[in-house]
Amino acid sequence: MEDENQAQERVYHFKDRVMLHNASINITHLGVRYRSLEALDNVSCVIKPGRLTGIYGPNGAGKSTLMKAMLGLVDSSGTVLYQGKPLTEQLEKVAYVPQRSAIDWTYPATVWDVVMMGRVKKTGWLRSFSGVSRQIAKSALQRVGILEYRDRAIGQLSGGQQQRVFLARALAQEAEIFCLDEPFVGIDQKTQTVLFEVFHELAAAGKTVLVVNHDLGETTTHFDDIILLNRQIIAAGLRKQVMTEQNLYRAYGGKVMYFSDAA
Repeated sequence: MEDENQAQERVYHFKDRVMLHNASINITHLGVRYRSLEALDNVSCVIKPGRLTGIYGPNGAGKSTLMKAMLGLVDSSGTVLYQGKPLTEQLEKVAYVPQRSAIDWTYPATVWDVVMMGRVKKTGWLRSFSGVSRQIAKSALQRVGILEYRDRAIGQLSGGQQQRVFLARALAQEAEIFCLDEPFVGIDQKTQTVLFEVFHELAAAGKTVLVVNHDLGETTTHFDDIILLNRQIIAAGLRKQVMTEQNLYRAYGGKVMYFSDAA
């Protein structure tokens, strides 16, 4: 028979599992249809906190659609729960960075303006930003290495600098969940390094970090977990268990080249 210490340890482990499950994003039977096109079909998976999760799949697989459906940006069926409640009812806990192509870079806003937008929900509309909010925004710009551009119009920045501005805005939100759609498109190596450093820091702090990515190169090794998608879930879980030749063949409809760290 187990002694009192063993029984208590078992209870603690059970509680830890329950807390982890509740802190996870639980997606169940998620479906999205655009007229006659079924963009997502019966997608079910779990996205865990404290880990960097990548969404992979071929063009048209529904990667961005999955992220948008989670956030209620497109009509969908099924459920997406966070801490036992619909995620769409808790969007103040989410920082979302859309694809750069979806952003109007001609809008007359400075880098500082964009990053301070990340403080609006915590401050309230039409209220002045506090000194604390300004310091948080400044720290976010420092962390991504572009504080010197704070007064520059966003349209005057390079692609990598623009991506860092929106990451800084996400950091300024002090969110629990970070969702980034194709953040590595059109950026330089320095920005890619900064992004991955920040993503790993966020994951280490217990945040949920979800990234849509199409690159099957070395960047895959940065991810702890992978959701491999082609309208349906092909596989989801630990990177090395998901990124197998068989799974990639099923996802991409043929043999593909990808970077493997199988050693």
